[in-house]
Amino acid sequence: MYDARFPGLRRRGFLAATGAASLGALALTGCGASGDEDSAAKGDGTPKRGGRLRAAFAGGGAGETLDPHLANLFADVARAKALFDKLADFGADLSAQPRLAEKWEANKALDRWTVTLREATFHDGKPVTAQDVLYSYRRIADPDQTFRAKASLDPIDLDASRATGRRSIEFVLKRPTAEFPNVLASFGAYIVPSGAKDFDRKPIGSGPFRFVSFAPGRSAVFRRYDGYWEGAPHLDEVEFVVANEESARVNALLGGQVEYAHELNPTTARAHDGKGQIEIVRLRNSAMQAFCMKTDRAPFDDQHVREAFFLIADRRELVDGALSGAGVIGNDLFGKGYEYYADGLPQREQDLDKARALLKQAGAENLRVTLDTSAVAAGFTEAASIFRDQAKKAGVTIDVKMGSKDSYWADILDNGTLCCYRSGAMPIEAHISQRLLSDSTTNATKWKHKDFDALYQQAQSTRDPSARAAVYQRMQRRLYTEGGFLIWGFADWILGTARNVKGVATKAPANTLDWARFDKVWLA
Repeated sequence: MYDARFPGLRRRGFLAATGAASLGALALTGCGASGDEDSAAKGDGTPKRGGRLRAAFAGGGAGETLDPHLANLFADVARAKALFDKLADFGADLSAQPRLAEKWEANKALDRWTVTLREATFHDGKPVTAQDVLYSYRRIADPDQTFRAKASLDPIDLDASRATGRRSIEFVLKRPTAEFPNVLASFGAYIVPSGAKDFDRKPIGSGPFRFVSFAPGRSAVFRRYDGYWEGAPHLDEVEFVVANEESARVNALLGGQVEYAHELNPTTARAHDGKGQIEIVRLRNSAMQAFCMKTDRAPFDDQHVREAFFLIADRRELVDGALSGAGVIGNDLFGKGYEYYADGLPQREQDLDKARALLKQAGAENLRVTLDTSAVAAGFTEAASIFRDQAKKAGVTIDVKMGSKDSYWADILDNGTLCCYRSGAMPIEAHISQRLLSDSTTNATKWKHKDFDALYQQAQSTRDPSARAAVYQRMQRRLYTEGGFLIWGFADWILGTARNVKGVATKAPANTLDWARFDKVWLA
């Protein structure tokens, strides 16, 4: 059903993962809720069956689709994971967890992986088979299409891969890939029935809910699928309604028109946290916040200048000012709290005297640089102003340049020298492969080092997890010393729910398995 209080698209909440168009998709990839740290997850004890939960998301207008391979907005992904499933998905620490895949096993060379499917059925009662998986992946990889997971599936030789049984597939890879389960968990790599094409009229998936109705840009209604392999949802139905403005989502929640509001800003959360009218849920470590220095051009082609900028930043002031305190400070490395994160390195603190000395050593006294920013993401303009004032204390003049919200993410990939940047949750391995290798298509810092590329290939060829972790630690130590990402914080992702909504996971950065798991939610 459509409510006129939920207007058409004005601002999109993009999901950050792969590709230039989605680089800044998040004010976003944690834990915590208002009051008791686990209150949202514990709920009122025994889950209650029944009822319809209405969830408000920013939408994509009349052009919305239920094709899961085109899912890009948060609303798209929430609907897709209700209707469909993947072979794997990312846990809270961004490690791959089995879903439709019951298990996986690699050969000694790590270039062939055998995946065994669990017993699962589509909504029409047909079993999920190896042929469905191969059809789904080959559809995603179609060179004439621009499906979200195409680049992520690139390691697979889909012509050589084959079904070895009804529930088993041999994936032949183009190169050794120790992190192949991350490929199975790729954003958008959903499994659909073989031959499926018409997703907007009556989509059939294997997810916890089955299709009832869909009005693009307005609403979608799904009903419990009792045959779901992980157990039927508690809710009878879930309805996704479109409310593009944050104020519309909050007002709908306060007025009882919805029970779940996605993507609230920190000031809203602070105004309602602990007041009793609604529950505020904070998904921590969801969004990397950074300044991006281009390492292939002056002045940031000089390592001393980059190190000076690391020391100019007062990270606590940036988190408090740009994020209204809704986050934690960063240490110039992506993926705080995620698998392989190098948490043993000293926390950087502001040191203006050392920063000035490094700039003098580089012959960059009285340095003047332009910082590109935009209102494209929450906190960007505030962060730029705060950092400008911090840099002034070190004798650096920063000219803040406002960019277009429509073209910002494409513009900053190649242009300028310094820019505001953010990213959602993804494995550290994926961050490296997509943004830090010489041939990475979204290499915003222009970090290109053949020996660094070789370390990544070494990690991907290393079978022992602890030995592989040691290689990733070595790579991160190098980035910490001389990389181009000044990562000053990690923002909370904030949700609001009615007080009777229980079972919302609190340790689930946006983009991960337990985010928007409406099959686990109930109405008390």
